[in-house]
Amino acid sequence: MIGFDQLTVRYGTTVALDGITGRVDGGEWLGLIGPNGAGKTTLLAAISRLLRYDGAITISGRPATALGRRQLARLIAFVPQRPVLPPDMTVSEYVLLGRTAHIGYLRAETAADRRVCVAAIERLDLAGMSARQLRTMSGGELQRVVLARALAQEAPVLLLDEPTSALDLGRRMDALELIDEVRRERSLTVLSAIHDLTLAGQFADRLLLLSGGRVAATGEPSEVLTDAVLADHFGPGVQVLTTNSGEIAVIARRGAR
Repeated sequence: MIGFDQLTVRYGTTVALDGITGRVDGGEWLGLIGPNGAGKTTLLAAISRLLRYDGAITISGRPATALGRRQLARLIAFVPQRPVLPPDMTVSEYVLLGRTAHIGYLRAETAADRRVCVAAIERLDLAGMSARQLRTMSGGELQRVVLARALAQEAPVLLLDEPTSALDLGRRMDALELIDEVRRERSLTVLSAIHDLTLAGQFADRLLLLSGGRVAATGEPSEVLTDAVLADHFGPGVQVLTTNSGEIAVIARRGAR
């Protein structure tokens, strides 16, 4: 569904991504992990064509550069780490922006567009807040609003940059469970940067570990989330445990440096 080949992104003289190559198969959830500054956000922004890049990116077999903005928006819904949130806009109005790519030029939204938005708002447990202005909402509530807008877009590819960073632990699990449910229902392809390595291992089918703008490791969570692999990039204080139920948990130990 998504491919990138020899992808390089520079910020002036700084190389943020250094000729990386990879893919995300249709219906797959690929988790991006890595230390701060590894290039996770840069990769998501490049795929969304928010940054200039060298190399090649393909989406559904087509070069990303051949897709117009409206075509791209119908294929990819991007949830950035710091979305623009107009403070006077209501939840309903903001989620309706997710339908922009489906509404013709100089045309208004249809009843079908509004139904899609209502369904997305309800899925994120925001129905009682639909008339509230964004300025009145907490960080966790706003994060759910942004996810609702992405779901309303009904794109087959979902790009998520730390989608649960403002949520408490219970809400994080709920949000990721919801994303996984929708992924399976709609056969979505998900590419997400996830800071919490334990959650990354629980939800992603595969992991891509970036470090210094390069691919350091890739594979199933059990192959990437190991003491040996993580110590090289997160430090010796990181330890991988296996719970009684067989799940992987990644912790940081005090005094290990």
